[in-house]
Amino acid sequence: MGTEGARTDRLSMVLDQFDHAREMAQVRLTGLSDEEYLWEPVPGCWSIRRRGEAATSRAFGPGEWVLDLGAPDIPAGEYAEVARQAAGGMSVAKIADDWSVSVERVEQVLAHTGTPEPDETPVTTIAWRLGHLHFCFAGGWEWAFGERRQEPKLLVDFTPSAALALERFWAVTDRWRESVAAVTEEQLDTVGFSQYPYGSDPDEPFISVLLGANLELIHHMAEIALLRDLWRAGRIKPGSAALA
Repeated sequence: MGTEGARTDRLSMVLDQFDHAREMAQVRLTGLSDEEYLWEPVPGCWSIRRRGEAATSRAFGPGEWVLDLGAPDIPAGEYAEVARQAAGGMSVAKIADDWSVSVERVEQVLAHTGTPEPDETPVTTIAWRLGHLHFCFAGGWEWAFGERRQEPKLLVDFTPSAALALERFWAVTDRWRESVAAVTEEQLDTVGFSQYPYGSDPDEPFISVLLGANLELIHHMAEIALLRDLWRAGRIKPGSAALA
């Protein structure tokens, strides 16, 4: 890949990373079927479900289909982030509010020593991961560039159609990218430029929020790609290179 003439200012690098991740994801998701989109590789998966069939206590969405969501907690992979929040001056009460957990849970995490035990988190379907990303980017846009008043959990009408879900998702990411491209250097450094109500966005400079959004896109799309590989492998008959 050539680098001649490449811009290295902060915003250009953030946008380049986003663009490459989006391009790879769009190629990887080509041909996604409804069956694959909703495939549950193991029992107990989180997915999107009809409202009356939700498998979790806090499933949400404005329409007939909702996104599974369980009780709030701080996963082991985020213990270091909680420690950084505390070291940065956030009170235990504010951290607890940030993660929607009790003060006692935050104190337990901060008192933890050694390597955390691996998380026992549910396996999630492609539909769940894509719906989660859609929810994050829709809410992120609303609370940084929109009216900053709509409840994020009511912004996405989840659907069992893979084609429709992708069409809506790419439109949301395109809107996000267009708005981010117009951000100024001053806005990149503005703490609270995003007032997204879930997480620490209001306490961070916007450049940190953008990097976090890129990371969210990259890691969930990588998980989706792996699920596609597993789906395909499971449908290949022994000794055959063709799909069953």
